[in-house]
Amino acid sequence: MHLIKTRRETVHNIGQNMKHLPDECVPAEPAAGLDKPPGSANAHNHRLLQALQLAPNVHFSLVAPGENENQDLTGSLLSGGADSSVAIWDLETLSSVPNGNVIHTPLEQTARTSTTERLGITQVSFYTFDSLAFLTSGYDRTLKLFSSETLVASAVFDLDSTVHAHDTSNVATTHLLVACATQHPAVRLVDLKSGTSTHSLAGHSGSALSVAWHPKDENILASGATDGTCRLWDVRRSASSLGVLDMDDSIGVVGYDGKGLGSRRRERGKAHNGAVNGIAWSEDGQHLVTTGLDERMRVWNMQTGANTLANFGPSLKNTHNTLTSPLLPPTMLSPARTIYYPNAGEILCFDMHSGRLLKRLRAPQRTPSANRTVHNLNTRTTSLAWRAHNIEMYSGHADGTIRCWRPRTTEDIEADEEEACHGDDIDGEDGERKRKRNELDQIVRDLTKKRAT
Repeated sequence: MHLIKTRRETVHNIGQNMKHLPDECVPAEPAAGLDKPPGSANAHNHRLLQALQLAPNVHFSLVAPGENENQDLTGSLLSGGADSSVAIWDLETLSSVPNGNVIHTPLEQTARTSTTERLGITQVSFYTFDSLAFLTSGYDRTLKLFSSETLVASAVFDLDSTVHAHDTSNVATTHLLVACATQHPAVRLVDLKSGTSTHSLAGHSGSALSVAWHPKDENILASGATDGTCRLWDVRRSASSLGVLDMDDSIGVVGYDGKGLGSRRRERGKAHNGAVNGIAWSEDGQHLVTTGLDERMRVWNMQTGANTLANFGPSLKNTHNTLTSPLLPPTMLSPARTIYYPNAGEILCFDMHSGRLLKRLRAPQRTPSANRTVHNLNTRTTSLAWRAHNIEMYSGHADGTIRCWRPRTTEDIEADEEEACHGDDIDGEDGERKRKRNELDQIVRDLTKKRAT
């Protein structure tokens, strides 16, 4: 597999540019007489998700910046590494090589974005309302706003502590706040409009590791910290904290509506028995998924704040105190709700409500040589990104690779086998014709050349 850097550095985060994409992907109009009921479309999408597997012929390769003339950022992929490098990958324009592989090349790249001795990017994301800008956070204690065209920092916010994660609201109309989870217990809010850090959200007793804005309400924020709590906030209020989620509460608070406006607040309780280093909202805001260093993943009913008690089994591995966020596919593709979890050396697919393991996505291991065992300690999946309009998933890994995952159904396999067999038949016919032609040429040469005396 091609590395996305010249050195083997961890891909700490990848993010897809969803700008210019509609809120709902509308399929092309079917031909007359071929209309399908909605249930059929849902079943087909679910079948494609179940058929997701590694695309072994898709690679990512660095080229010199400026070789791509058309810099259309629609459908692009953003990656950041442990060496503070950043690359924007072109997913639309493909370069084919003779062996049938497809190579993605970056529209732009920079080898280093940190100006200090502290390297490593913890998270990257395109700015929600402008694809020509993106944000990075990292161990250099800064949040940076970059231009997607030049990869030059337009603004740098020094937060005076390691920034573990950041997030922007997809629905905000009254503010341009970036929530930052830092080494400090307080969640920091940076205002891109004024260019300053507006205020802090105090409530955690340990370092904040993850943040996520509500998908429907621009003022509601969820955060996770090393104290094991997942706390909800309303950034409009002076006393911003709305309470915490309690893993021992499977009933919830009466009147709680997911926004902290219920009859009472909960200030005691933990979401995990370890640091909470991953948070993801469902598209409708009805559920929240959290992951923790106790190697558990929990689903919360945000109508009541109750733990749904979904049990995802002992397969989860989460031992690094870095951002480990699960990925929820768009609702239109997964009405039954599935979760993709970045596990050690694999990606696990679960049913969100029952916790049942649906599939393991693994990259094929290289065959070790005789009498030699190869142990690759850098296969850990560090981040996931979804390309909804193509039903594709991309994963970043600790060895510096990016992998593409696409549906491969039984029909696709049968079609490839049939094509291969057809190709073999053609090769056989061509070989037979060539043999007969050579025999005929030999006979002609024997008849025409003079005999030696």
